[in-house]
Amino acid sequence: MPTNRVLQDFVGVWQISRKIHHADGTCATFDGQAVFAPEADGLRHDETGTLRIGAGPPLSATQRYCWDADLAVYFEDGRFFHHVPPLGGDTAHWCDPDQYDGRYGFEDWPSFTVQWRVRGPRKDYRMLSRYDRAGSI
Repeated sequence: MPTNRVLQDFVGVWQISRKIHHADGTCATFDGQAVFAPEADGLRHDETGTLRIGAGPPLSATQRYCWDADLAVYFEDGRFFHHVPPLGGDTAHWCDPDQYDGRYGFEDWPSFTVQWRVRGPRKDYRMLSRYDRAGSI
């Protein structure tokens, strides 16, 4: 029986392994960590790691999101991004002119996956991220 995920379930340190497959055949990977830390009325979600695009040199990459109690995810600047389905499943985000269709998978909890299919005039890729619990904070 699936379990509803709540905000507190995500608190801690997670290892991330991400693969990005562009329609033009270019592939990229991101390996790093995500820290979900309590903050005000939700969580701060910071990702840091190394991005490799094709045969190019490794690049340092960071991203920050804010999550609130109902699992709504916001960009660092406060813009709404998407809602995480508590049981896993589909989500979406329209970022004019691009459509982001996502899916959360909690079947292997305490590991989880996030898939995005992104399409727009200049974007066409699939991204799969796996989060594996690494520790508490």
